[in-house]
Amino acid sequence: MGNALRFLYGECCSKPTTTTTGGGGGGGGGNWVNQHQHQSHAAHHGVTTGGVSALARDIHQFELTSKVPEGLSKHVVSSKKAQSNWYGKLCEAWAQSQPSPNSSEEVSKFVIDTLKGHKKADVEGLLSFYGLPLPNSKVENTTGHAPSVANGAKYELDTLPVDEKAVADGDTVTVYVSTLNPKEAACVPKPVQAAAVERAKARAQRNYTKADALHKQITDAGYRMLNIENHEILARKYRIRLRGIDAPESSMPYGKEAKEELIRLLVGKSLKVLIFDEDRYGRCVGDIYCNGVFIQERMLKKGLVWHYGAYDKRPELEKWEKDARQKRIGLWASSNPEKPWEWRKNRREQR
Repeated sequence: MGNALRFLYGECCSKPTTTTTGGGGGGGGGNWVNQHQHQSHAAHHGVTTGGVSALARDIHQFELTSKVPEGLSKHVVSSKKAQSNWYGKLCEAWAQSQPSPNSSEEVSKFVIDTLKGHKKADVEGLLSFYGLPLPNSKVENTTGHAPSVANGAKYELDTLPVDEKAVADGDTVTVYVSTLNPKEAACVPKPVQAAAVERAKARAQRNYTKADALHKQITDAGYRMLNIENHEILARKYRIRLRGIDAPESSMPYGKEAKEELIRLLVGKSLKVLIFDEDRYGRCVGDIYCNGVFIQERMLKKGLVWHYGAYDKRPELEKWEKDARQKRIGLWASSNPEKPWEWRKNRREQR
């Protein structure tokens, strides 16, 4: 099994196409692997390699040292002893697999099958740690009311935890998606990959002026280096406009309350976002789910946003707004609250 793991690790990691820059391309694959190993858990931040090779490396390391990877406990709920049990099972299963899995989908299925019977949160946390596909792409719904997620969505995002500063108001949030995600990894521009690697080198040399300049290059391209659990993660930025709702502007009644509620619902949590369109400001228009909760539903039922009926005809959203109106919840405590789109129109006409 060790030979099979080393082969897979070598196959995935020995090609420096996504990590070498400038005049450093003359080194061989072995030198690159040595550099990769020296970077410890760099494989988990998406700059140097993908989840397949990272898992292969960690299984191989467990076979040699009986140690689970550092940082995994932040993604799963079970103890280190349980984690050791998982890696022991993965070692045995990999040895018996014919042929060994080698794509992200195959490896994800391998993990799910091997750890069948273990806590779902642990299995999904392990997959998330390596940026591997989750068991299915359907969004779980614990409320029983969310609209169908397959109704015209163009693509789906699984985000990193949301920062409080990322919530602009009651209907707009900025999210980041790790480039360990297979879909994102395939789209990272080579200049961004190169800048991320050079920035890591500059920081190691304490050349923070150069590192800051490289980070500006990364952010200007729509990416960012995030520090997650003491590991640098290259992530792509998405601005999300919540589909089908319109929150009061910050200076309107309940504008502050709408923003505070969205912060309470999202901050510190990873989200599933279904993208349907892009608005004129370049924001992605999408539905947001957090731990199975449909966020637009929650905001409408609390009476903190309007159903944006001019652009979204879903009857569910109309009903949730109507129910809040009848109960005089939130902004509906007023007999005639001003519509945010009319408020904006009036401000434009006054200029």
